[in-house]
Amino acid sequence: MGKRILLVSAILVLVIAFYAFDLDQWLMLDKLQEGTDKFMQWKDASPLLVGLLFALFYILVTGLSLPGAAILTIAAGAVFGLYWGTIIVSFSSSIGATLAFLVARYLLRDYVQERFAMRLKMVNEGIEREGAFYLFALRLVPVFPFVLINILMGLTHIRVWTFYWVSQLGMLAATIVYVNAGTQLARIDNLKDIASPALLLSFALLGVFPLLAKYILNWVKRRRAAK
Repeated sequence: MGKRILLVSAILVLVIAFYAFDLDQWLMLDKLQEGTDKFMQWKDASPLLVGLLFALFYILVTGLSLPGAAILTIAAGAVFGLYWGTIIVSFSSSIGATLAFLVARYLLRDYVQERFAMRLKMVNEGIEREGAFYLFALRLVPVFPFVLINILMGLTHIRVWTFYWVSQLGMLAATIVYVNAGTQLARIDNLKDIASPALLLSFALLGVFPLLAKYILNWVKRRRAAK
């Protein structure tokens, strides 16, 4: 009990410090746009260090279940490009999600059960019915927000390693789409650039992806049912 109180206190201190040092301002799109040139300079000077610090910041945000993962994903595309941005976000989001999962499972179980009872019941039924594929489906076509999936899954019987790799695989397609959008936003120098084919295609992918993912998911389910 003492260890649990200590860990919960440490998490609260991290959350308070996060806002006390105004780190939340970097989760606002306008602030990130203002700092893009500076980030690019830092990255060019120390790519490994900046990449590591960005990953740690991403893990902190997602691990503490703070809002802003989508904006950070777009920022990763703007600063690191499609290839490295995707790698950094894919691992950081999965590690952070797993930390939030563990916090819910071992520290906040009673609170989550009371606060999200109905949604937790739905998730438990889905896991009982489809196993890890249910988590994959939620990651591919999120019925619940990213943060809530992490928390609710922590109270199911799914294994930690299974949660990690299924989450990383299920989120990969959306990660690529959002990182790609970030690479295009970084290229806007004037208003004419907004109408560029590459940028319009990136925004189109953001809108079409959920529909495409749902179609793929339904196709996979039909194939599973036919076996």
